[in-house]
Amino acid sequence: MKILIIGATSAIARATARLYADREAELFLIGRNEAGLNELVQDLTVRGAGSVGHLVLDLTHQKKHAGAIEQAIKFLESIDVALICHGSLPDQDACEIDYKTAEQQIAVNGLSVISLLILLAQKLKAQQHGTLAVITSVAGDRGRQPNFVYGAAKSMVSTYLQGLRGKLHPHNVHVIDIRPGLVDSPMTAHLEKGLLWSTPEIVAKKIVTSIERKRHTVYTPGYWRIIMATVCSIPEFVFKRLKF
Repeated sequence: MKILIIGATSAIARATARLYADREAELFLIGRNEAGLNELVQDLTVRGAGSVGHLVLDLTHQKKHAGAIEQAIKFLESIDVALICHGSLPDQDACEIDYKTAEQQIAVNGLSVISLLILLAQKLKAQQHGTLAVITSVAGDRGRQPNFVYGAAKSMVSTYLQGLRGKLHPHNVHVIDIRPGLVDSPMTAHLEKGLLWSTPEIVAKKIVTSIERKRHTVYTPGYWRIIMATVCSIPEFVFKRLKF
């Protein structure tokens, strides 16, 4: 199996890459943290990956996306699974008072992902097989006061994936929207943890299983589907008063 992982040094991406390495998959990793990538390449090689290539790239540099995808295909020859994992958790208050800050976060969490999807969709369509899997978030299901800029960017990606899924279906290309809930990772290290928190390893197992089973929209852990269905059912005149 030939796997492309973008945003490869994120906690969820690392855990997922290790599962594929255990299966002797060939992997190509793209991320901005050079030291983290080099460490991960060594780790995956020791774990039994068939081969591991990598590229250091700041994914907000969208003009470099096409070259990065070409380099991945040159290494892998084809792509069975492309997993997009990158993102950032913004300061909501800062985004609300400064447009440039909000624009930057929407670019990272939304527009850069769509840029990659446009390129990858063409490649997988041409080869007539493959899976596009993208990590979005339960935050995209409804605009909540603490994180609606982040949620808006993730919602944009989820809507895009929904349309793309239909476009690529006739070409034997599957599209998966992976919506994690609260995950204990370096990105959320500053937040207080509670009962609903999960680990990157749990999310990674669900990602690999969902790709195998060709799921469409995946909440992980699964209880987030019920939680978000409840959140989305709250009437707006009540919801606008809630600060969670």
